[in-house]
Amino acid sequence: MKTRVLVVDDSALMRGVLSEMINRSGDLEVVGAAPDAQAAREMIKALNPDVLTLDVHMPKMDGLEFLERLMRLRPMPVVMVSSYTQDASDTTLRALELGAVDFIGKPRAEQGRSMEQYADELADKIRAAKGARLQARVMSAPPPVPVTPLAASASLKMGAGSHGKLIFVGASTGGTEAIKEFLLGIPADCPPILIVQHMPESFTTSFARRLDSLCQPKVVEAQGNERVKAGTVYIAPGHSHLLIRRAGTGYQTELSGAEPVNRHRPAVDVLFDSAAQLVGRQAIGVILTGMGKDGAQGLLRMRQAGARTFGQDEASCVVYGMPREAFLVGAVEEQYPLSEISRKVLSAVNR
Repeated sequence: MKTRVLVVDDSALMRGVLSEMINRSGDLEVVGAAPDAQAAREMIKALNPDVLTLDVHMPKMDGLEFLERLMRLRPMPVVMVSSYTQDASDTTLRALELGAVDFIGKPRAEQGRSMEQYADELADKIRAAKGARLQARVMSAPPPVPVTPLAASASLKMGAGSHGKLIFVGASTGGTEAIKEFLLGIPADCPPILIVQHMPESFTTSFARRLDSLCQPKVVEAQGNERVKAGTVYIAPGHSHLLIRRAGTGYQTELSGAEPVNRHRPAVDVLFDSAAQLVGRQAIGVILTGMGKDGAQGLLRMRQAGARTFGQDEASCVVYGMPREAFLVGAVEEQYPLSEISRKVLSAVNR
């Protein structure tokens, strides 16, 4: 049976383009296209779609307001469709907090990226959304979480020197909220943390800024050639792979514009491979919710190099894809609910 999709966008042209792209996939079918929230509400009642694609900015009722009401009254999988502006990036991240499963930028011609590739990505996100585990979200920012500083013995090890621990994290679908929850459990005096979240360019700046406003460690978008420091989290920018390289007695970030890996740039496998090669048993690897298999082989190589490795369990994942693949190949040493992972990682640091 085909997945039934309702497209909601105020632009008639965009509704047509998205509908045509979605209908190319034999397992997906657009059952309706709505120009605003009011029409969408009536179509949802009449057509009972499986998945909704929702424009971030709409007339009459903003996409965020509509999403909040929808998730409260009739929760269903939603994929946000966003323009590539700073304002839209901030709004999209808020939509993910409110319960949207995933997002995608509006289709546009890009160097090295065809409309066919965009259509394939859109279809993948809709398929993943249909099978996603919907997460209840709160309307306001989370309250401060009391976080215990690391033991003094661990704190002494946390500098960027070659003897310090480093933490590496990868995520995709559902990952923006999972990463936020993970970091809310991390103290300000943490080891350096490097993160790859599958996200387009322009969105990662907003993502890093939002995390920085909520979490105790400093969170930045990696710029490349930075000396990694304790108490700092480095988010891979949406245009480049993030790696780590030696710099004297410590490490630096490195950005690469090399070809996508597992269809992604940044790719989790690229970050994890650099950790396996250079950091070895001083590394801690974490793989969180996401569709696909990116990160599975890299995490396996980290474990084989002596790193501690953790995976998010199925029950707490929005999409149990990447953690499942890593678990199946033997890359995950221990698997836990998202609510426990930061505590387990800190225990590994203290050891």
